[in-house]
Amino acid sequence: MREIVLDTETTGLDPASGHRIVEIGCVELINHVPTGANFHEYINPERDMPQEAFAVHGLSEEFLADKPRFAEIAGDFLSFIGDAQLVIHNAGFDMKFINAELVLANMEPLPMSRAIDTVAMARKKFPGSRVNLDVLCRRFGIDNTARTKHGALLDAELLAEVYLELLGGRQPGLMLGADAPAPACGPAERVDTAASRSRPAAPRPLRPHAPSAEELAAHEAFLDTLKDPLWRRGRE
Repeated sequence: MREIVLDTETTGLDPASGHRIVEIGCVELINHVPTGANFHEYINPERDMPQEAFAVHGLSEEFLADKPRFAEIAGDFLSFIGDAQLVIHNAGFDMKFINAELVLANMEPLPMSRAIDTVAMARKKFPGSRVNLDVLCRRFGIDNTARTKHGALLDAELLAEVYLELLGGRQPGLMLGADAPAPACGPAERVDTAASRSRPAAPRPLRPHAPSAEELAAHEAFLDTLKDPLWRRGRE
């Protein structure tokens, strides 16, 4: 199963107000495991950089001036994500910006059905708690000390770890591949589980169940206290 964990940085909060994407980062997962294949681009937004946005991601108008425009990288971006499911923290925000950029580039927008929203996942798992990326990293013990500012690729890498934890985390002893190491144990503890499942169990000797003479006498004494007991009808 192929999934793409995706994050963007922008000049503001709403593409309808003229704001644009300035960075996009993607991390490929196969069966929820990062493959090492990434997509990352800084993008010239063709506009100024508001101070509020610069304080969040530190990408200045000068730094982005010689970077490609979204239309120039859109083909590579679409080729990288292919038809994979997209994993996004607050998917509505990023998908809104991506689709606005695709429309400006005369390309078809992406359907929202392709996006898995990890904010919604986290709110369901931790109702009433804060669910921003930093909080979730601390909750799951994920090292985010390199995140001094928002960055699309770093945030996508952190989100890939958060996503795995939201799915249930790494299960001890879960065999993720044929070459996964066996758990450490002593000779007396080592068990061939496949063989033990297929090997028939040795039959146990039957235990005696016949009542003793004392038990039979006690039973008869009890029956004497009853009126027409069922247990004696078959003897007549």
